[in-house]
Amino acid sequence: MGMQATSKGNMPVVLLKEGGSETKGKDAQKNNIAASKIVAEIVHTSLGPRGMDKMLVDSLGDVTITNDGATILKEIDVQHPAAKMLVEISKTTDNEVGDGTTSAVVLAGALLENAESLIDQDVHPTIIVDGYRKAARKAKQFLESISDKISANDKNILNKIAKTSMQTKLVRKDSDQLADIIVKSVLAVAEKDSESYDVDIDDIKVEKKAGGSIKDSMIVQGIVLDKEIVHGGMPRKINEAKIALINTALEISKTETDAKINISNPQQLKSFLDEENRMLKTMVDKVIGSGANVVLCQKGIDDMAQHYLAKAGIIAVRRIKESDLTKLAKATGARIVTNLDDLFEKDLGSADLVEERKIEEDKWVFVEGCKHPKSVTLLLRGGSQRVVDEVERSVHDALMVVKDVIEKPEIVAGGGAPETYAATKLRNWAKSLEGREQLAAEKFADALEAIPLTLSENAGMDPIDTLTLLRSKQQKGEKWTGIDVMKGKIANMKSSDIIEPLAVKLQIVSASAEAACMILRIDDVIATQKSAGGPPGGGEGGMPPGMGGMPPGMPGMGGMGGMPDMGGMM
Repeated sequence: MGMQATSKGNMPVVLLKEGGSETKGKDAQKNNIAASKIVAEIVHTSLGPRGMDKMLVDSLGDVTITNDGATILKEIDVQHPAAKMLVEISKTTDNEVGDGTTSAVVLAGALLENAESLIDQDVHPTIIVDGYRKAARKAKQFLESISDKISANDKNILNKIAKTSMQTKLVRKDSDQLADIIVKSVLAVAEKDSESYDVDIDDIKVEKKAGGSIKDSMIVQGIVLDKEIVHGGMPRKINEAKIALINTALEISKTETDAKINISNPQQLKSFLDEENRMLKTMVDKVIGSGANVVLCQKGIDDMAQHYLAKAGIIAVRRIKESDLTKLAKATGARIVTNLDDLFEKDLGSADLVEERKIEEDKWVFVEGCKHPKSVTLLLRGGSQRVVDEVERSVHDALMVVKDVIEKPEIVAGGGAPETYAATKLRNWAKSLEGREQLAAEKFADALEAIPLTLSENAGMDPIDTLTLLRSKQQKGEKWTGIDVMKGKIANMKSSDIIEPLAVKLQIVSASAEAACMILRIDDVIATQKSAGGPPGGGEGGMPPGMGGMPPGMPGMGGMGGMPDMGGMM
């Protein structure tokens, strides 16, 4: 196809090499918006407590069953360049605030869909973008104005927040118990910094093991190591453990340079081996001398050293991951020692109990009962591997929302209430704008209502009746009115205990508005293909080779993970 222009002498000038393609103007915008709408459609059925889960099968045949927007979009390998941007906002939302990934994508899709109708009325995309930006700023102000300030360590509210986050997931039935251990673990690792708190989620180690049921999940005030004790002669459990964390190998190091030792008679060989043993014994004696009865080592431990440690009744575990060693230091208060000469009693950490337990087929070492652990472990269980994986994803989201509230202690109700409130306020505010930006701001308000709309659709309620009733209640000033999905009616979400962090709501609005604006500003998609690629001119949507090749007149929508040709939907 190539980009062509004609020079004065009517000679065509070809700018792109063979197989390159370009989509311009409205076609490009339509194409990008259509792709983004499809991405939003994929996840929108999984929004809310009545949302459905998705089963994703990758090229190797591995199955993931999940409700987490970010996971769904990460697993389907989206090819379309505009659709990739929506996948990115779900990723950043996941990393920033942990929850609200599905909402962000649904909102971005709604913003683009509403922009499309304005573009059809010949409103210039730049004007829409300006209107959207102003509306997003305003919407965030409205959300901030209705949020409630709370105290950061109010266990009761933190519990409700964690539960709300898990309402939409597979773990809903066990959310009471999980919320309890999640809040405990986050409060354990929260560091108070003058007035505010700081939480590093990495201090909470999440270990999962199939077997038992979700109810068997528990919090360990300390660290669980998926390793076993190195020597059969060692005790299986020690109370009042004094723990040495060692970052060096309890082995005789081989010489760096190629050294040869000539041994001519058995006597010399014996003294050579005795010396090796003596060196190992000296190492172990240093450990014993420090008063340690548990040795956790990042590197290897020689068989002979194991023997000496076992004789002294010391538990040893070797080849522990560095990240786990750091967490152990935080949990037990030990100092990580790199040189055994530096190991003294003051460097040891303490725990009530170090014990090896059998979990399913594996033996794991539990270091628990640390006094004031700055690092704890959540041990998650579930009926099968798929279940445990999904429990882990749900717990991650819940940990993140609790962290959000502890770091920024402001909350709003859930169930689409804050979005509807902001939309109602935005509509009134839009009237004050002059020019066509007013239309864009109104469209932004409509898009915000996509959240309560989708919630009600997924709950099998009538979307139109629901939305009109919601609007009228919000107009009367009942700001916490939202959709109680479980009862299938409109209710006060505050009294239904559906509570979310303000941080999540703000992130959803900013991320989706930014992505929508970015996609709207594109008016030209130029794709250059590798010369080996498919038929020239295939796939106009800026597709990799082999993705397009559609009949002319249809925008190429390739590579959306086994979807039918979407040509008919344009």
